[in-house]
Amino acid sequence: MPFSTSLTNHFLIAMPGLQDPNFARTVTYVCEHTDQGAMGIVINRPLEVTLGDLLSQLDITTLSAGVLETPVYQGGPVQTDRGFVLHTAGPAFDSTLAITPDISVTTSRDVLEAIASGEGPEQILIALGYAGWGGGQLEQEMGANAWLNGPASNDIIFRMPSSARWIAAAQLLGVVDLNLLSGEAGHA
Repeated sequence: MPFSTSLTNHFLIAMPGLQDPNFARTVTYVCEHTDQGAMGIVINRPLEVTLGDLLSQLDITTLSAGVLETPVYQGGPVQTDRGFVLHTAGPAFDSTLAITPDISVTTSRDVLEAIASGEGPEQILIALGYAGWGGGQLEQEMGANAWLNGPASNDIIFRMPSSARWIAAAQLLGVVDLNLLSGEAGHA
């Protein structure tokens, strides 16, 4: 099947029947999607780790006390020891991928140092690990009815409580109750 539609800057919303413990009831923000595969960050699985904990482990001094309790998310099952900062536009960092003019993902230490000093991006979501799919894999999963997809929303990513994101992302598509959706493609 030829690659024709990129899901970059979209949400992947887990269907109720998706039983994979890494993705059940998740919303994943797709950072990149090409014919080679896809990469995203799960945005609704907070860990029992805070940004203050991470900064302490990295020996980064925090000048901005407000960031200490910022939650850290389980971004996905791949490279769970690697950090990803999903953020709104702002200063340039060493390792940043601009997803849209408004949203980027950065993996370099300098973004954490800027956040700790109160000079980081205005809105952030910090994750350990990411979700990844090889070429054609995500398309196969979508064909198997594992995911809904729709345009992403900065409000859902950065402002909404994580516990409300799965339902809110589906509501953007007009789905009022995800649990009423069939797990069988083409069936009611």
